[in-house]
Amino acid sequence: MKTLSFALLVFASSSMVQAETLTLQPTAITEWKAVQARVESRDVVPARARIGGVIEELTISEGDLVTAGQQLGLVRDDKIAFQIAAQDAQLAAYAAQLATAEAELQRGETLVSQGVVTRQRLAQLSTDVEVIRNQIAATKASRAVLTQQETEGAVIAPADGRVLTVPATRGSVIMPGEPVATIGSGGFYLRLAVPERFAGELEAGSEIRIATEGGEAAGRLAKLYPQIDNGRVIADVEVDKLDTAFVNARVLVEVPVGSRPALLAPMNAISTRHGIDFIPVENHAGEAVERTVILGAPQAGEHDGMIEVISGLKAGDKVVLP
Repeated sequence: MKTLSFALLVFASSSMVQAETLTLQPTAITEWKAVQARVESRDVVPARARIGGVIEELTISEGDLVTAGQQLGLVRDDKIAFQIAAQDAQLAAYAAQLATAEAELQRGETLVSQGVVTRQRLAQLSTDVEVIRNQIAATKASRAVLTQQETEGAVIAPADGRVLTVPATRGSVIMPGEPVATIGSGGFYLRLAVPERFAGELEAGSEIRIATEGGEAAGRLAKLYPQIDNGRVIADVEVDKLDTAFVNARVLVEVPVGSRPALLAPMNAISTRHGIDFIPVENHAGEAVERTVILGAPQAGEHDGMIEVISGLKAGDKVVLP
């Protein structure tokens, strides 16, 4: 019986010695900083009224999707219609004057051959006809300007996007150039502000962690803006299937701001008893002994399945794997 017990002990010891081990070495892990980001559009462009007047039509509201060239409303200025009517009356008067001047010129051409009218008088009659024709051409040009202004009462969407605000209302009076609506275009992004002391650690293309209702999502740092705003670096983050129902909604994100060395151990090598964590390591005699450890956060990505060991182990220790 003693011989059997001794054999089992020797077998267990040899099995423990032959167990696979992992030598701990410092590993660079990414440091993350939690910041608040906002859902914003790349560009915010106003749809302006090109003429002043009263808003007669307004066919949009906040949240609507619009396309470039779509009519969003109509501004009417009654004075333009009165001015066009005045130009039409002026053209009618000039037409009557032109008919009279042309008749006088034709009569003068007949009389000059009979010696009743001098050629100087004939030249004067021809000049009168030309002056009236030029006045008609100038009046038509002025009328065309007024007609164009009347068509510019249509408020047109300058780009594709979503209507963010509509500061004007139907029936209100607006001035030329005043915005009727603002449109978010150019795509929607998460825009975040990071303290400028981390500016040197940010790189375009870096992975960003995003907290969502369905769990953690990943994004990509798409663009860094070179201008520091109030001590912060502004950056855009691209996210697949970003929820754009609410623009300027705040989202919690984690940004990589550097790296530090850490000891990582496999999570399956950890045993917990009475709320204390233990990791088996190989001693100088080749035996497995348990060490009490304090653990940090589990790792993800390329270090998935590993956990940081804050204290209890040191570089060079051999963790006995199960």
